[in-house]
Amino acid sequence: MFDHVLASDGRRNLKGRHKLAAIREDAAGAAFDYCGNGPEDVAIFAAARHAVVVGASPPVVRAARRRADVAQLFEPRAARPQRLQWWLGALRPHQWLKNLLVLVPVLTAFRVDEAMLERDAFLAFVSFSLAASSGYLLNDLLDLAADRRHPRKRERAFAAGRLSLRSGFVGSAALLLASLAIAWAVGERFVATVLLYLTMTASYSAFVKRVALLDVAMLAGLYTVRVFAGGAATGIAVSVWLLAFSVFLFFSLALLKRCGELVAQRERDEETGKGRGYGVSDLPVLQSLGIATSCAALVVLSLYVQDPDVARRYASPQVLWLMLFGLLVWLGRLWLDTARGRMHDDPLVYTLRDRGSRWTVGVLLVLFGVAAAIDLPG
Repeated sequence: MFDHVLASDGRRNLKGRHKLAAIREDAAGAAFDYCGNGPEDVAIFAAARHAVVVGASPPVVRAARRRADVAQLFEPRAARPQRLQWWLGALRPHQWLKNLLVLVPVLTAFRVDEAMLERDAFLAFVSFSLAASSGYLLNDLLDLAADRRHPRKRERAFAAGRLSLRSGFVGSAALLLASLAIAWAVGERFVATVLLYLTMTASYSAFVKRVALLDVAMLAGLYTVRVFAGGAATGIAVSVWLLAFSVFLFFSLALLKRCGELVAQRERDEETGKGRGYGVSDLPVLQSLGIATSCAALVVLSLYVQDPDVARRYASPQVLWLMLFGLLVWLGRLWLDTARGRMHDDPLVYTLRDRGSRWTVGVLLVLFGVAAAIDLPG
């Protein structure tokens, strides 16, 4: 399709006047036609014999028509609904389900009937959702090179070039400011947890995700800090039981994510992942560590169920043993499907798509409600 290519390299960035100089040198004085779409292309349009303007903004189109012979104009294909769809994909609203963790302190304290706590918990959920989307945009912008080599992530809006990098940075900043404004309305302690979350997210995107095991610990921390944020927003202290269970469970799920990626790499005959600190040879160790931390979370839950205080707080504490069994089945299913190469890049997306996982999580929520509110005969 192409005779040869002129492209940026380590010595020069072929953009604007540098690109024009390279084209003139390559053409050796001959006339040339030029296709482009950016404001930096207007000077090249003016020097070309014919200009072909492709998907440019109205100001660029007007400048090209004023300074060049526009032989062909291709209007942008993306209609507004399609751009909206790309932005929704970049913001990842399905990931907001993780922010329901801010509601956990209210639920476990059985104070869901207090209107002020419900309001603060809802605002905390909104603030964390906006902060999370800001982080997702920033992570995509910093991880472009690796995403473009990934079989699925290369279809993300920024990696595929559907959305501009500038709009991504502006969108990330706007979401960040909105998140902090809502957090301030909740309270200073909650603002501190949001700032901690943002700092952890930025650190993860910048360098932590390339450090083996530290990246997993950071992912687990990002889950756990949401639970702390719920306590900070509502003034409810997070129990040691809940903290220990959260750390082990989320560490296990973070390892599950990495193991799923390594299994996919193995199937593609890739030894190492781009921009990650793991190789396929690390898979057995990570699987063992992940399954062990899953079991540790179950042990914490079983000790919690036996605590004398639980019998006084729950209407039917014996039902919690069924929850323990259900969680065991669900975690086992996740690890089994990971080993079989069926795990999505994100365990949350897998859970939403997998019918068995949806039913299991739904049953676990029902069992918690029964244990908390219904007094069954012993």
